[in-house]
Amino acid sequence: MSQGSSTAPPAGYRAVFAVTEFRAVFAAHLLSLLGVVVSELALTVLVYDLTGSPLLSALTFALGLLPYVIGGTLFAGVADRYPARRVLVLCDLICAACVAVMLLPTTPVAGLLALRCLVAAVAPVFTGTRMAALTDILGDGDLYVLGRSLLRIVSQSAMLIGFGVGGVLLTVLSPRGAIAVTVVTFLCSAVLLRFGTRDRPARAGSGGGALLTESLAGARLVLADRRVRALMLLFWLPPMFVVAPEALAAPYADGIGAGPAALGLLLCAMAVGHVGAELFVGSALRPRTRSRIVLPVAAVGLLPLVVYAVRPGLPLALAALALAGMGAAYVIGLDQWFVDAVPPELRGRAMTLLTAGLMTIQGAGMALAGLAAEFFPVHQVVAGSGIIGTVCTLLVVAEVRRTAPGQMSDTEGRDGADRHMTSR
Repeated sequence: MSQGSSTAPPAGYRAVFAVTEFRAVFAAHLLSLLGVVVSELALTVLVYDLTGSPLLSALTFALGLLPYVIGGTLFAGVADRYPARRVLVLCDLICAACVAVMLLPTTPVAGLLALRCLVAAVAPVFTGTRMAALTDILGDGDLYVLGRSLLRIVSQSAMLIGFGVGGVLLTVLSPRGAIAVTVVTFLCSAVLLRFGTRDRPARAGSGGGALLTESLAGARLVLADRRVRALMLLFWLPPMFVVAPEALAAPYADGIGAGPAALGLLLCAMAVGHVGAELFVGSALRPRTRSRIVLPVAAVGLLPLVVYAVRPGLPLALAALALAGMGAAYVIGLDQWFVDAVPPELRGRAMTLLTAGLMTIQGAGMALAGLAAEFFPVHQVVAGSGIIGTVCTLLVVAEVRRTAPGQMSDTEGRDGADRHMTSR
């Protein structure tokens, strides 16, 4: 694999920003992400103001995760069937239109939640298409890996900044006024993508089939490849378990007698560790080294959560969370493995499915952590997540090793995918 043989020094984030098209994609990503975060917060407040129901207010957040699996599975074919720029701009315009309808005073609560679902269903198509388009803009080597890293860093940072910005906006604007800002961010993102990126042809023709059929066939085709399947699991499983302390941060802070400021620190610590590790690995390590640390770091990344077994105070808990966030550094090398393993004509569908699965499994992880905390102390649930997650990750790491090039025959695990390709 190319990432394993490269001895060149890392290209560096500056080289990624030197690509004009990437700057447009980066700015569009930042705008749309901030818009999404602000709208989620404002919509939650709006629903609570209209209904007085904490359940419906919390449901607006849940609806930001649950439709991912639907959009990512049923509409994944869009990412390869149509030109990427057209798909990205259309997704932004659909989201802007949905948010604009939310602004209407006549829109009922059920309509607000339905529109929230639609925006969330569009999100994996947009993200998967953009991930695949990055290989066209940056190539499928080190620049692509660093570009993906930058977008992840922005995502982690925007979650922190966005909630702060949203809170400030809600002090000077009504919830609908704050939501209106989101319409502008989506439209600006669409303009940047339309005029800042090249119009490239679609990766694969439609073949005359229905979009739904093509999307489901693409999902089957991607998952039929043993190597790709193992890599996807390595993307998905650690995040499923690492969200436990975030999902249970409020009850844990209450349990150790910490105040609201401590709760904010508990929610930020993991993101800070993630961003710091990602910046270091992306800027200081060579591609070969990034590849070498993937499996070892993934294998031990959840172990810091075991510290929760002793019900640590705030300083030790923050250190454990920061270390757990740093464990996500393995993803940079894994990005390269994944793009090497997926055929170019399937990248859009594969990356859409990857995004949908990642968001869905994190939502499931939060729900399971909350359910477990109904029966066991919070600190035991978090520690248990670290232990169970490590065991599961080790099993996936073993499968990734078995499917590495040179460890299995060229046809093993890929025959099914090849048959599907031939039939198309």
